[in-house]
Amino acid sequence: MDDKAWGIRIEDLSGGYGGRLILEHFTAAMPGGSITAILGESGCGKTTLLRMLLGLTPATAGSIFIGGRDTTHMAPRQFHKLRRRFGVLFQDGALISALTLAENTELPLMEHTRLPRKVLREAALRTLELVGLRKFADFYPGELSGGMRKRAGLARAIVTEPPVLFCDEPTSGLDPITAAQMDQLLLDMKSCYPQMTIVVVTHDLDSMVRIADEVLVLKDKKAVFSGRKDELQRSADPYIRSLLDRRFEESRRMAAPPLDESVRNALSAWLDA
Repeated sequence: MDDKAWGIRIEDLSGGYGGRLILEHFTAAMPGGSITAILGESGCGKTTLLRMLLGLTPATAGSIFIGGRDTTHMAPRQFHKLRRRFGVLFQDGALISALTLAENTELPLMEHTRLPRKVLREAALRTLELVGLRKFADFYPGELSGGMRKRAGLARAIVTEPPVLFCDEPTSGLDPITAAQMDQLLLDMKSCYPQMTIVVVTHDLDSMVRIADEVLVLKDKKAVFSGRKDELQRSADPYIRSLLDRRFEESRRMAAPPLDESVRNALSAWLDA
């Protein structure tokens, strides 16, 4: 989308754990400046792909290009330097319980810069303001709700204004209203940083519909779809259709009354007796 943004290209990638291939001859693209959602059933390789993008799980074949750099064939020291430019929102927030939100948010800057403490504090407060948590800057993670901890994790992930932000299940464990708020926050981040490339691993189809520009669907060790969200929604592929139809079926189940009217009336009469 944005020529100056860091796109991600995956070419013929294979890898896994303990001799077991999780991804095999995997090819996909995530355009720079876009929000790409990675979808798939449990065990399909979403987490493995994220770990490979972050350099935590080595590839056995193929290449990953991030911002035009081949990270799979990069010397460890070079990749460590490149990884400083990544922001990561972990599934559980991964905040340090003994530090306040401001101190947690300062950590990436403390690790990679020698800025004065006052400047670190100001940067943390500005970033916490972006996620609506400035007034909680001196609270500890244990004093906050799960949704607030995720927002604090997002603040820490973006405090360095990274060109690439990786998000692992950002709406997992959240109620529908809080999940929608988290999605809106990611969209707000995208508005603040239009060149930022955001990669979201998720099982939440509603979240995908709300935030994604691009979608990557994993199945049987490969990408069965890689492209625009509107193209995904028009796809006639049986697996894609079953994946999308499941979302609407779940919505219908949630919207449908749990009891038949006659059963409800009988139950009401019994309770009032």
